[in-house]
Amino acid sequence: MGDPGLFTPNSVTWQMHGDPMMWVAGIRALYLQALHPRAVRGVMQNSTAFNRQKSGRQDAWGRLLRTANFVGTITYGTTEAAERAGARVRRIHSMLSATDPDTGERYGVDEPELLLWVHCAEIDSYLHVASRSGLRLTDAQADRYIDEQRASARLVGLDPDAVPANRAELAEYFEKVRPELECGPGARAVDDFLLRPPTHPLLVPAREVLWRRVAHMAYAALPPYAHELYGRAAPKPATVTRQLRATGTVLRCVPARLRWQLPPKHILRAMARLGPGSRPAPYKLGRQLAILDGPGEGGADRDVTGGERGRWGTAG
Repeated sequence: MGDPGLFTPNSVTWQMHGDPMMWVAGIRALYLQALHPRAVRGVMQNSTAFNRQKSGRQDAWGRLLRTANFVGTITYGTTEAAERAGARVRRIHSMLSATDPDTGERYGVDEPELLLWVHCAEIDSYLHVASRSGLRLTDAQADRYIDEQRASARLVGLDPDAVPANRAELAEYFEKVRPELECGPGARAVDDFLLRPPTHPLLVPAREVLWRRVAHMAYAALPPYAHELYGRAAPKPATVTRQLRATGTVLRCVPARLRWQLPPKHILRAMARLGPGSRPAPYKLGRQLAILDGPGEGGADRDVTGGERGRWGTAG
Protein backbone atom coordinates (compact mmCIF):
# COMPACT_ATOMS: atom_id res chain seq x y z
CA MET A 1 0.00 0.00 0.00
CA GLY A 2 1.20 3.50 -0.78
CA ASP A 3 1.56 6.45 1.58
CA PRO A 4 -1.90 7.21 3.07
CA GLY A 5 -0.96 10.80 3.83
CA LEU A 6 -1.60 12.89 6.93
CA PHE A 7 -5.15 11.75 7.65
CA THR A 8 -5.49 8.19 6.23
CA PRO A 9 -8.71 6.52 5.02
CA ASN A 10 -9.65 5.73 8.65
CA SER A 11 -10.10 9.40 9.55
CA VAL A 12 -13.32 11.37 9.76
CA THR A 13 -11.59 13.98 7.60
CA TRP A 14 -11.08 11.48 4.76
CA GLN A 15 -14.75 10.53 4.68
CA MET A 16 -16.18 14.01 5.22
CA HIS A 17 -14.09 16.01 2.77
CA GLY A 18 -15.34 13.88 -0.10
CA ASP A 19 -18.88 15.12 0.47
CA PRO A 20 -20.24 17.47 -2.26
CA MET A 21 -21.62 19.89 0.34
CA MET A 22 -18.06 20.97 1.09
CA TRP A 23 -18.44 23.57 -1.68
CA VAL A 24 -21.32 25.21 0.19
CA ALA A 25 -19.30 24.96 3.39
CA GLY A 26 -16.36 26.71 1.73
CA ILE A 27 -18.54 29.69 0.82
CA ARG A 28 -19.88 29.85 4.38
CA ALA A 29 -16.30 29.83 5.64
CA LEU A 30 -15.42 32.78 3.41
CA TYR A 31 -18.40 34.75 4.67
CA LEU A 32 -17.38 34.05 8.26
CA GLN A 33 -13.66 34.69 7.77
CA ALA A 34 -14.38 38.10 6.20
CA LEU A 35 -15.87 39.37 9.47
CA HIS A 36 -12.44 39.51 11.14
CA PRO A 37 -11.20 43.00 10.17
CA ARG A 38 -7.47 42.27 10.50
CA ALA A 39 -7.74 38.99 8.61
CA VAL A 40 -9.80 40.32 5.71
CA ARG A 41 -7.62 43.43 5.52
CA GLY A 42 -4.65 41.16 4.86
CA VAL A 43 -6.50 39.74 1.87
CA MET A 44 -7.74 43.07 0.54
CA GLN A 45 -4.35 44.81 0.74
CA ASN A 46 -2.47 41.97 -0.93
CA SER A 47 -4.90 41.00 -3.65
CA THR A 48 -7.38 42.60 -6.03
CA ALA A 49 -9.47 39.44 -6.00
CA PHE A 50 -12.50 40.99 -4.30
CA ASN A 51 -12.15 44.55 -5.56
CA ARG A 52 -14.91 45.29 -8.08
CA GLN A 53 -13.02 48.32 -9.37
CA LYS A 54 -9.96 46.35 -10.49
CA SER A 55 -9.55 43.85 -13.28
CA GLY A 56 -7.72 41.50 -10.94
CA ARG A 57 -11.04 40.74 -9.31
CA GLN A 58 -11.32 37.88 -11.77
CA ASP A 59 -8.63 36.13 -9.71
CA ALA A 60 -11.15 35.60 -6.91
CA TRP A 61 -12.19 32.42 -8.72
CA GLY A 62 -8.56 31.36 -8.83
CA ARG A 63 -8.22 32.08 -5.13
CA LEU A 64 -11.21 29.89 -4.29
CA LEU A 65 -9.94 27.06 -6.49
CA ARG A 66 -6.46 27.27 -4.97
CA THR A 67 -7.98 26.93 -1.51
CA ALA A 68 -9.99 23.89 -2.62
CA ASN A 69 -6.85 22.39 -4.18
CA PHE A 70 -4.90 22.93 -0.94
CA VAL A 71 -7.59 21.20 1.13
CA GLY A 72 -7.73 18.33 -1.36
CA THR A 73 -3.96 17.94 -1.38
CA ILE A 74 -3.50 17.83 2.38
CA THR A 75 -6.51 15.50 2.79
CA TYR A 76 -5.90 12.96 0.03
CA GLY A 77 -2.33 13.55 -1.09
CA THR A 78 0.82 11.87 0.14
CA THR A 79 2.54 13.11 3.27
CA GLU A 80 5.24 14.68 1.11
CA ALA A 81 2.66 16.50 -1.04
CA ALA A 82 0.85 17.80 2.05
CA GLU A 83 4.05 19.03 3.66
CA ARG A 84 5.11 20.68 0.41
CA ALA A 85 1.75 22.43 0.08
CA GLY A 86 1.99 23.67 3.67
CA ALA A 87 5.52 24.96 3.14
CA ARG A 88 4.38 26.90 0.08
CA VAL A 89 1.53 28.54 2.01
CA ARG A 90 3.85 29.47 4.88
CA ARG A 91 6.41 30.91 2.48
CA ILE A 92 3.83 33.08 0.71
CA HIS A 93 2.29 34.30 3.97
CA SER A 94 5.70 35.18 5.42
CA MET A 95 6.20 37.74 2.63
CA LEU A 96 2.85 39.50 3.06
CA SER A 97 1.74 42.20 5.48
CA ALA A 98 -1.09 44.67 5.97
CA THR A 99 -1.51 48.11 7.52
CA ASP A 100 -4.21 49.19 9.93
CA PRO A 101 -5.55 52.45 8.40
CA ASP A 102 -6.58 53.79 11.82
CA THR A 103 -3.38 53.19 13.79
CA GLY A 104 -0.76 52.82 11.05
CA GLU A 105 0.28 49.48 12.57
CA ARG A 106 1.87 47.13 10.06
CA TYR A 107 1.47 43.43 10.75
CA GLY A 108 2.16 40.13 9.03
CA VAL A 109 -0.70 38.11 7.63
CA ASP A 110 0.88 35.04 9.25
CA GLU A 111 0.20 36.27 12.79
CA PRO A 112 -0.99 33.24 14.80
CA GLU A 113 -4.15 35.11 15.80
CA LEU A 114 -5.16 35.54 12.16
CA LEU A 115 -4.19 32.04 11.07
CA LEU A 116 -6.21 30.63 13.96
CA TRP A 117 -9.32 32.61 12.97
CA VAL A 118 -9.13 31.42 9.37
CA HIS A 119 -8.60 27.83 10.51
CA CYS A 120 -11.45 27.78 13.03
CA ALA A 121 -13.93 29.49 10.68
CA GLU A 122 -13.07 26.93 8.01
CA ILE A 123 -13.38 23.73 10.03
CA ASP A 124 -16.50 25.00 11.79
CA SER A 125 -18.09 25.65 8.40
CA TYR A 126 -17.12 22.24 7.00
CA LEU A 127 -18.48 20.45 10.05
CA HIS A 128 -21.61 22.57 10.39
CA VAL A 129 -22.73 22.32 6.78
CA ALA A 130 -21.90 18.62 6.43
CA SER A 131 -23.83 17.61 9.53
CA ARG A 132 -26.72 20.01 9.04
CA SER A 133 -27.19 18.84 5.44
CA GLY A 134 -27.67 15.25 6.49
CA LEU A 135 -24.23 13.68 6.88
CA ARG A 136 -24.68 11.67 10.05
CA LEU A 137 -21.96 12.55 12.54
CA THR A 138 -21.91 11.74 16.21
CA ASP A 139 -20.56 14.12 18.83
CA ALA A 140 -17.52 11.88 19.15
CA GLN A 141 -16.88 12.05 15.40
CA ALA A 142 -17.28 15.83 15.41
CA ASP A 143 -14.69 16.05 18.19
CA ARG A 144 -12.40 13.69 16.34
CA TYR A 145 -12.67 15.78 13.16
CA ILE A 146 -11.73 18.97 15.01
CA ASP A 147 -8.79 17.18 16.62
CA GLU A 148 -7.64 15.77 13.28
CA GLN A 149 -7.67 19.22 11.74
CA ARG A 150 -4.91 20.36 14.07
CA ALA A 151 -2.64 18.65 11.55
CA SER A 152 -3.80 21.09 8.86
CA ALA A 153 -3.32 23.96 11.33
CA ARG A 154 0.31 22.92 11.75
CA LEU A 155 0.83 23.00 8.01
CA VAL A 156 -0.11 26.69 7.78
CA GLY A 157 2.16 27.63 10.68
CA LEU A 158 0.14 27.20 13.87
CA ASP A 159 1.18 25.37 17.02
CA PRO A 160 -1.25 22.41 17.17
CA ASP A 161 -1.36 22.64 20.97
CA ALA A 162 -2.79 26.18 20.66
CA VAL A 163 -5.62 25.07 18.34
CA PRO A 164 -9.06 23.89 19.54
CA ALA A 165 -9.18 20.09 19.77
CA ASN A 166 -12.92 19.52 20.33
CA ARG A 167 -16.34 21.17 20.14
CA ALA A 168 -16.13 22.71 23.60
CA GLU A 169 -12.78 24.37 22.89
CA LEU A 170 -13.98 25.57 19.48
CA ALA A 171 -17.13 27.08 21.01
CA GLU A 172 -15.01 28.79 23.66
CA TYR A 173 -12.76 30.22 20.98
CA PHE A 174 -15.65 31.72 19.00
CA GLU A 175 -17.13 33.21 22.17
CA LYS A 176 -13.78 34.85 22.92
CA VAL A 177 -13.24 36.31 19.43
CA ARG A 178 -16.77 37.53 18.71
CA PRO A 179 -16.24 41.06 20.15
CA GLU A 180 -13.48 41.60 17.58
CA LEU A 181 -15.70 40.89 14.58
CA GLU A 182 -17.32 43.52 12.40
CA CYS A 183 -18.69 43.99 8.91
CA GLY A 184 -16.24 46.51 7.47
CA PRO A 185 -15.31 47.40 3.88
CA GLY A 186 -13.47 44.12 3.39
CA ALA A 187 -16.44 42.01 4.46
CA ARG A 188 -18.73 44.09 2.22
CA ALA A 189 -16.44 43.47 -0.73
CA VAL A 190 -16.43 39.72 -0.11
CA ASP A 191 -20.22 39.74 0.25
CA ASP A 192 -20.56 41.65 -3.01
CA PHE A 193 -18.34 39.18 -4.82
CA LEU A 194 -20.18 36.15 -3.49
CA LEU A 195 -23.54 37.55 -4.56
CA ARG A 196 -22.34 38.84 -7.96
CA PRO A 197 -19.12 37.10 -8.98
CA PRO A 198 -17.55 38.06 -12.32
CA THR A 199 -19.16 35.95 -15.04
CA HIS A 200 -19.20 35.82 -18.82
CA PRO A 201 -22.24 37.77 -20.06
CA LEU A 202 -23.77 34.62 -21.52
CA LEU A 203 -23.58 32.92 -18.12
CA VAL A 204 -25.19 35.70 -16.10
CA PRO A 205 -28.65 34.02 -16.15
CA ALA A 206 -27.10 30.80 -14.81
CA ARG A 207 -25.31 32.79 -12.12
CA GLU A 208 -28.58 34.30 -11.01
CA VAL A 209 -30.40 30.96 -10.96
CA LEU A 210 -27.71 28.62 -9.61
CA TRP A 211 -24.80 30.42 -7.98
CA ARG A 212 -26.89 32.97 -6.10
CA ARG A 213 -28.97 30.19 -4.56
CA VAL A 214 -25.83 28.47 -3.34
CA ALA A 215 -24.44 31.74 -1.95
CA HIS A 216 -27.73 32.52 -0.19
CA MET A 217 -27.75 29.05 1.33
CA ALA A 218 -24.18 29.38 2.58
CA TYR A 219 -25.01 32.80 4.04
CA ALA A 220 -28.16 31.46 5.69
CA ALA A 221 -26.10 28.72 7.37
CA LEU A 222 -24.01 31.33 9.21
CA PRO A 223 -24.54 31.82 12.96
CA PRO A 224 -27.11 34.49 13.93
CA TYR A 225 -24.49 36.99 15.07
CA ALA A 226 -22.96 36.93 11.57
CA HIS A 227 -26.35 37.80 10.04
CA GLU A 228 -26.60 40.69 12.47
CA LEU A 229 -23.15 41.98 11.52
CA TYR A 230 -23.87 41.75 7.79
CA GLY A 231 -27.23 43.41 8.39
CA ARG A 232 -29.15 40.96 6.27
CA ALA A 233 -31.74 38.60 7.68
CA ALA A 234 -31.81 34.88 6.96
CA PRO A 235 -34.70 32.40 6.83
CA LYS A 236 -35.72 30.61 10.02
CA PRO A 237 -33.22 27.93 11.13
CA ALA A 238 -35.66 25.10 10.40
CA THR A 239 -36.10 26.40 6.84
CA VAL A 240 -32.34 26.63 6.32
CA THR A 241 -31.88 23.09 7.61
CA ARG A 242 -34.51 21.81 5.17
CA GLN A 243 -32.78 23.62 2.29
CA LEU A 244 -29.39 22.21 3.24
CA ARG A 245 -30.78 18.70 3.59
CA ALA A 246 -32.60 18.88 0.26
CA THR A 247 -29.48 20.17 -1.51
CA GLY A 248 -27.30 17.55 0.17
CA THR A 249 -29.69 14.79 -0.84
CA VAL A 250 -29.67 15.90 -4.48
CA LEU A 251 -25.90 16.33 -4.72
CA ARG A 252 -25.21 13.00 -3.03
CA CYS A 253 -27.34 11.30 -5.68
CA VAL A 254 -24.78 12.32 -8.30
CA PRO A 255 -22.42 9.32 -8.69
CA ALA A 256 -19.29 9.99 -6.69
CA ARG A 257 -16.95 8.88 -9.44
CA LEU A 258 -18.58 11.41 -11.74
CA ARG A 259 -18.10 14.21 -9.21
CA TRP A 260 -14.52 13.17 -8.57
CA GLN A 261 -13.64 13.44 -12.27
CA LEU A 262 -13.38 17.20 -11.85
CA PRO A 263 -9.75 18.38 -11.76
CA PRO A 264 -7.47 17.95 -9.92
CA LYS A 265 -8.93 14.50 -9.06
CA HIS A 266 -7.36 14.18 -5.60
CA ILE A 267 -9.69 11.38 -4.50
CA LEU A 268 -9.25 9.28 -7.62
CA ARG A 269 -5.49 9.60 -7.34
CA ALA A 270 -5.65 8.55 -3.69
CA MET A 271 -7.74 5.49 -4.58
CA ALA A 272 -5.28 4.55 -7.33
CA ARG A 273 -2.47 4.83 -4.80
CA LEU A 274 -4.15 3.02 -1.90
CA GLY A 275 -6.68 0.72 -3.53
CA PRO A 276 -10.50 0.70 -3.81
CA GLY A 277 -10.91 0.20 -0.06
CA SER A 278 -9.78 3.80 0.47
CA ARG A 279 -12.86 5.19 -1.29
CA PRO A 280 -14.50 7.91 0.88
CA ALA A 281 -18.11 7.02 1.71
CA PRO A 282 -20.54 8.37 4.34
CA TYR A 283 -21.56 4.87 5.46
CA LYS A 284 -18.01 4.28 6.69
CA LEU A 285 -18.62 6.89 9.38
CA GLY A 286 -21.28 4.57 10.81
CA ARG A 287 -18.75 1.79 11.13
CA GLN A 288 -16.70 3.96 13.48
CA LEU A 289 -19.45 4.39 16.08
CA ALA A 290 -18.46 1.41 18.19
CA ILE A 291 -14.90 2.74 18.34
CA LEU A 292 -15.61 6.43 18.81
CA ASP A 293 -18.63 6.27 21.16
CA GLY A 294 -18.46 5.17 24.73
CA PRO A 295 -20.90 2.78 26.42
CA GLY A 296 -24.49 3.87 26.05
CA GLU A 297 -23.72 6.45 23.35
CA GLY A 298 -25.41 4.93 20.33
CA GLY A 299 -25.27 6.80 17.03
CA ALA A 300 -29.03 7.27 16.83
CA ASP A 301 -29.09 9.28 20.06
CA ARG A 302 -25.97 11.25 19.29
CA ASP A 303 -26.82 12.47 15.79
CA VAL A 304 -25.25 15.84 15.06
CA THR A 305 -27.30 17.07 12.14
CA GLY A 306 -27.61 20.73 12.99
CA GLY A 307 -31.35 20.55 13.52
CA GLU A 308 -33.21 21.64 16.63
CA ARG A 309 -32.04 18.49 18.49
CA GLY A 310 -28.37 17.91 19.13
CA ARG A 311 -27.19 21.02 17.34
CA TRP A 312 -23.67 21.74 18.50
CA GLY A 313 -23.40 24.97 16.45
CA THR A 314 -19.90 25.97 17.52
CA ALA A 315 -19.89 29.34 15.78
CA GLY A 316 -23.41 30.21 16.82
